[in-house]
Amino acid sequence: MLTLDSIRDIQIYQNKNGYRFSVDALLIFSFINLTRVKKIADLGTGSGIIGILLAKKYPDAKVALIEIQKSLARLAEKNVALNKLQERVKVIRADLKELSKTHLFTHLPIVPFTDFDLVVSNPPFRKVKTGRLSIGNEKAIARHEIKLSLKDLMNTSSTLLRHHGRLCIIHLPERLTEIIDAMRENNLEPKRMRFIHSNVSTEAKMVLIEAVKGGSPGLKTERPFFIYNENSEFTDEMKDIYNK
Repeated sequence: MLTLDSIRDIQIYQNKNGYRFSVDALLIFSFINLTRVKKIADLGTGSGIIGILLAKKYPDAKVALIEIQKSLARLAEKNVALNKLQERVKVIRADLKELSKTHLFTHLPIVPFTDFDLVVSNPPFRKVKTGRLSIGNEKAIARHEIKLSLKDLMNTSSTLLRHHGRLCIIHLPERLTEIIDAMRENNLEPKRMRFIHSNVSTEAKMVLIEAVKGGSPGLKTERPFFIYNENSEFTDEMKDIYNK
């Protein structure tokens, strides 16, 4: 069973009892600040929300939505059509670890296989043996590194990006050193970071990171992002993300 949800200037079908997007998708979308983008890859796209939002933000860009799960890939295709983006946004059902061994992009208007300006991902956060596995295979694969490890994500991202192309991800602060190590092993230099807090009294729950392929060292840490204010209501910045 599907639900139809509206967010910003798009509509999204989601599985009622399967994996559903969260505020993470909107946070990473808002973090991207490029002036112009020609080619975008959304890795582990789920229902397609991040890639579809970016296609609306960058009307000249071509976007590849890559998803391993059949149910979610079909849902992403449905959402691309719903938002009338079929000419610029294509869904590819594939294992990210196998992308470099295939010619999946040859039938798309998004060639060559490399030279993407932007790769974005809201990846599985947890290793298989940490945390509670979600009920249902769809949720489990989306949230735990069952099909995609952090190292695999960085390797694929580096392969896809052009020189000085950018990778933007959202992840757990507790894995930050591991993330940076994996990035640098794949010629991705962290350049910008922002920590996400529930409110001013809580420790960071998420971190947004932008890395540049072949970039020089030098990391900017932006001011913290707070989701809720002292009245347990959305902050103005959070409201803007939902409503713009």
